[in-house]
Amino acid sequence: MLIHGTPSLAVCLSVLVLSCAGMVHDPYRTHHSQPDLEQSEYKEEPYASEPQLKEYHKGTSSWAEPKGLGCQRCCDPEEEAPQNDPPYRVVPQINITILKGEKGDCGQRGPYGRVGKNGNPGPRGPTGLKGSKGTIGLPGDPCKTYYSAFSVGRKKALHSNEYYQTLVFDTEFVNLYNHFNMFTGKFYCYVPGVYYFSLNVHTWNQKETYMHIMKNEKEMVILYAQPSDRSIMQSQSLMLELEQNDEVWVRLFKGERENAIFSDDFDTYVTFSGHLIKAKSEG
Repeated sequence: MLIHGTPSLAVCLSVLVLSCAGMVHDPYRTHHSQPDLEQSEYKEEPYASEPQLKEYHKGTSSWAEPKGLGCQRCCDPEEEAPQNDPPYRVVPQINITILKGEKGDCGQRGPYGRVGKNGNPGPRGPTGLKGSKGTIGLPGDPCKTYYSAFSVGRKKALHSNEYYQTLVFDTEFVNLYNHFNMFTGKFYCYVPGVYYFSLNVHTWNQKETYMHIMKNEKEMVILYAQPSDRSIMQSQSLMLELEQNDEVWVRLFKGERENAIFSDDFDTYVTFSGHLIKAKSEG
């Protein structure tokens, strides 16, 4: 007998039996033993989907509905096809930077760049080692030595007049290569260089002696003696640097004053000498 609104005793017993059967056959528990779990290396199993559960209950329970059968509401979502998740794999990490390939061939040489600015001169380097002695050279030209010298004298006296007079000599002591002209009373330079000249005269008492040693037309030095009661020997000397064709001679001053040099026609009282000291070509 059933009371309206209250479930019968048979229904209650059926519910109790089904609950116990669900505890014994848990559909969400896998049937792996402990050794199987150890062999799987604790690999996490994915949860079973609803279609898989239904297939599972097909083999383990008589109340499981076959695949594709059973009630389904129109508002339930469509069943999705089972997806086989790929197993977990360990991917090794390789440091590519430590990998180095073989050395390649040299490339072609590039074009030259522009020339840069000149830098500042560097410091002077250290002195190098002494080199070995060289070979003997060829013999040079013979050393050429130049000479020029003269020494002349005068035995006649000379008085001044209204014009300048060139002192001409009548006695020749030395006249090397005839560089001194006895007719003109002048020395002509044929070897350029440095020369030494000296002039010696005898003054006339009570008369003035006034003379110049000339280079070309220029007065170089003077030989002078004031009037005196007695006559004396007076001298002058100098060195001159001469070029080729220069002339050196002695000039008596003109007759503004009473001017004279003494001689007696027997002895030589007046001398004029000169010689080359160093030729210009010798450096």
